[in-house]
Amino acid sequence: MEIVATGVEVIGAHGPLLAPTSLRVADGQVQLVTGEAGTGKTALALALSGRLKPSSGSVRLDGSADPDKLRRAVSVVDAPQITEPDDALQVRDVVAEGLSLAGRGSSRRKVRGWLDERELPGDVRFDNLTAHQRTRLLVDLACESRTTRALVLDCPDRHGDDPQLWYSLATTRAEGGMAVVVLCSTHSADKLGVPSVRIGADETQKSTSAG
Repeated sequence: MEIVATGVEVIGAHGPLLAPTSLRVADGQVQLVTGEAGTGKTALALALSGRLKPSSGSVRLDGSADPDKLRRAVSVVDAPQITEPDDALQVRDVVAEGLSLAGRGSSRRKVRGWLDERELPGDVRFDNLTAHQRTRLLVDLACESRTTRALVLDCPDRHGDDPQLWYSLATTRAEGGMAVVVLCSTHSADKLGVPSVRIGADETQKSTSAG
């Protein structure tokens, strides 16, 4: 599977939200995409997953621009105010909702077993999890859907923590055969020392393989 974004631009009611951006990512690869605050990282995440129609440019999955195919195949992880859970929810409720949306069983027993496997607490507020626990939980939930073939992690570095922790989660999923895009700050990419695509750039020929 390959996702190719070509000149993807988003114009909002009050002006540009995302400058034309191009990238390419395939199964087994992790692609970092960097930009400062306000450059449209979440808009790009939604466009890459077929949840937002670009004002210009295109996003294609194996050559198809069908947004329904993108929505089925691409999960957006922790997009601010879009897919991020309410911090006040109990962890077990976040998991129950995620499993239900993925078409999995969400009984109390199922949720308890899912959390026990990951050594995560269920009876605390979601905002009591560490940054790494939060991202790992949300990545794992996104992968519960049988149709998920690609992940877009939306700014996991906004929660703090060592970038190597969330990058290792991304590379593990890529090594398992998924295509993974991670949106992050330029500072995080510099700390990782990993090649990245800059928002507003045409980098369709560049991608980073897992590991």
